[in-house]
Amino acid sequence: MEQEDIVQSLAALAHPVRLQVFRALVVAGQNGMTPGTMAEGLAIPANTLSFHLKELGHAGLVTQERASRNIIYRAAYERMNAVLGYLTENCCQGAQCAVSESAASCC
Repeated sequence: MEQEDIVQSLAALAHPVRLQVFRALVVAGQNGMTPGTMAEGLAIPANTLSFHLKELGHAGLVTQERASRNIIYRAAYERMNAVLGYLTENCCQGAQCAVSESAASCC
C-alpha cells in the first residue's frame, strides 16, 4: 500500500463522526448496516451521515451494496488491515514487541 493511500485513510478517520461510523460498521461485521439504521443508532442526521459515508468510501474504508431497496454499508476490512499492516510492518525492528500489563490484561 502506498503512503498516499495510508494518509488518505487516516485523514478520513481523523474526524469524530467518520471514526464513529467506521467503528459501528466494524462492530456490525459482514452483515453491515443501512444508512437509516446507522443514523438512528448513532443519532446522526441522514444528510450528515451521507456526507461522511461518502468520505469514508473515497478513502476505501467502506463498501456499499444494493440489496433490494436498501444500500448496505460495510467496513472494508482488507483496507483496514492494510493500513494496520503498513503502520506496524517494521514494529520493534522485527523483534517481538513488549506489551504493557494493562494491554495484556484487557484481552
